[in-house]
Amino acid sequence: MEDKKMTSGEIAKKAGVSQKAVRLYDEKGLLKPTGYSEGNYRLYDKEALQVLEKIVALKQIGFSLEEIRDNLVAGDAVDIEEALRIQLKTMEEKRWQIEKVITSINRTLERKGKDLDWDDVASIVQNVSIDLKADEGHWDAVLHTSEDLDWYVKIFRALEIKENEKVLDLGCGFSKLWRNNWKDIPKGTKVYAYDLHGSWADDFANFLSENKADLPEGVDIDITFEDLEKAETWDLIKKDKDYSLIIAHYIRDELKNVEAFIARASEVLAKGGKFSFNNPCETCWDKYFKKTFEDMGVKAPFFDDVINELDIEKEVLVVILKKCFPIIKSVYLPCRWVYTTPDEMIDKLKRLYPEQEKFILSEQRKIKEYYAGVIAKEGKIVIDVESEFWQCGK
Repeated sequence: MEDKKMTSGEIAKKAGVSQKAVRLYDEKGLLKPTGYSEGNYRLYDKEALQVLEKIVALKQIGFSLEEIRDNLVAGDAVDIEEALRIQLKTMEEKRWQIEKVITSINRTLERKGKDLDWDDVASIVQNVSIDLKADEGHWDAVLHTSEDLDWYVKIFRALEIKENEKVLDLGCGFSKLWRNNWKDIPKGTKVYAYDLHGSWADDFANFLSENKADLPEGVDIDITFEDLEKAETWDLIKKDKDYSLIIAHYIRDELKNVEAFIARASEVLAKGGKFSFNNPCETCWDKYFKKTFEDMGVKAPFFDDVINELDIEKEVLVVILKKCFPIIKSVYLPCRWVYTTPDEMIDKLKRLYPEQEKFILSEQRKIKEYYAGVIAKEGKIVIDVESEFWQCGK
């Protein structure tokens, strides 16, 4: 006897979803009716119910409708374990992002109490975005850089900080520059650090209070939580003007007015002092991937667009620096990155070029085959890059 067909209302009830959801899944190509009634109503059988239950289950664990559709189309050919592992990674990243938001909201509420406005909400969004981006870069470096010397030790040594130096650290953040060189900070160094509340600088403030006693003789680090885009903050900074060293690393993307920021920094730099600003427009990775995509026979013109755009941005920044500082010196710090699987290279590409993710995934077979070949031949993929720091003076 033929199985009894179900209407959209009946199958929706059995699966615990709404009729609207059933219609949506039909429109998206996930769930097709197995027939129609005389009145042209959709009808479904037991197999369709199993498909619907699978859709509901996959949605519950976070798969998008597009991902579910691809799984259903592929049928048994889908590697279920791989799909679940990918989804697990995605959900862990979402949990990490949610925890960031919760922490930032709590910090804002503790700091502001009832004196809240919508600018505070905007600040939460900005700070969470900045911290997430910084964390992604940090963990990528931890996993894949192969160096005998810690990156922030390299930067610290390149600064050549002297005893009794008066340092202004703009956008101090998590402050690995100081944390990773805690006992090597020259005697008598005075650090005036500035950043926003609700960022990783809060964590550094806690670290400072717990570890201040371990600082070398005469070293003092003071953190002020103010917005570096505001003129009032610079009025405060000017009270302790004539800094012998000003550090402004990894802050470019956070600034709305870079020219004003650099001009203000130049005003409080002592004669013979040094302003250190990293070049955020580096093209090492873009040139590397452009070359390998050419080698694998994949056309990717967007690399040229990115390189040209960054070259122009660098030229603009150099012009701004030259307006404020007659002396500009480039310091290049090398860093070796190591990857051992093609999937790691795919992840790197998606992180560097998020707007190209669809293209990257559409070509991932060729990309993986190419990098698998390199790994089979060399044992690993080694990429040597250089980061440029501008040391400016007057």
